[in-house]
Amino acid sequence: MSVEQNITEKLTAALSPVHLEVINESDNHHVPPNSETHFKVIIASEAFEGKRLIGRHRSVNEALADEFSQGLHALSMHTFTPSEWQAEGNVPDSPKCKG
Repeated sequence: MSVEQNITEKLTAALSPVHLEVINESDNHHVPPNSETHFKVIIASEAFEGKRLIGRHRSVNEALADEFSQGLHALSMHTFTPSEWQAEGNVPDSPKCKG
């Protein structure tokens, strides 16, 4: 199973998101072709209600602890409650980081 699939399954199981996008952004970085080391996660979940940003990020990091220990290098997180996602509904594009 790919890292992207693992991330999707683990976040779905841990946080029951109403919206989830897992985007492999490894090709934006100076890594070998077909790497799975840099990801962007856009997630909206009721589990984030009443949590500050740091608490939301901790929830995601806890769910993905195994992936980080097995080579996941970077994770850009955009975390929303369902109502925030409905009101906002978008996130900025990631910069191209290749050097």
